[in-house]
Amino acid sequence: MKNIKRPYNYRQNLSKNIALALLAMTIFTFSGNAQNGDGFGLKAGLNYNANGDYFESAGANAKHPDRNVGFHVGLYGKIGNRIYFKPEVVYTQTKSDYDKDALKIQKIDVPLLLGVKIFGPVSVFAGPSVQYILNSKFKDTTLKNLEDEFTVGGNFGIALNFNGFGVDLRYEKGLSKNFANLGIPENRIDTRPDQLILGLSLAL
Repeated sequence: MKNIKRPYNYRQNLSKNIALALLAMTIFTFSGNAQNGDGFGLKAGLNYNANGDYFESAGANAKHPDRNVGFHVGLYGKIGNRIYFKPEVVYTQTKSDYDKDALKIQKIDVPLLLGVKIFGPVSVFAGPSVQYILNSKFKDTTLKNLEDEFTVGGNFGIALNFNGFGVDLRYEKGLSKNFANLGIPENRIDTRPDQLILGLSLAL
């Protein structure tokens, strides 16, 4: 019997290669911080999230989600002072409500942020974020047919830092389309995040 080769998914493999490269750069930054003293620490906070639309059948109107509160926890590194590079690795849980149904997602986020101090303890920042979806459920059914487990989003926000303690508020939007098929092609849900994120950080 001949082996059947699966078609090569260039977009998915490119996303994985980019994510692995960014993760390697983040680990390198953390190790560098430990040596040069720029800083690293812990972070955690709340995510006020809504994912994309839910299409129940062909021709039906899209269902827009209601926002719900999730959370995140992880690590950050920081290089620089007035102008700084701040990579993060965080575990995130989010939930979006569609009428009586809900989409629940567990993922690893790797934001790569470039920030600038504008005055005193206040800075602004922006940058891409790579997400790797660990688990996703809709109507308590695990979604196993996502278009891509790796997706890319964008972040921008404002931060306050006081002697190693930080607070930041950011907006995140998923940029790469990522639908999950729920049985038939017309029945699908968009897993891209659209959220406000409130974070607290503590330098170690």
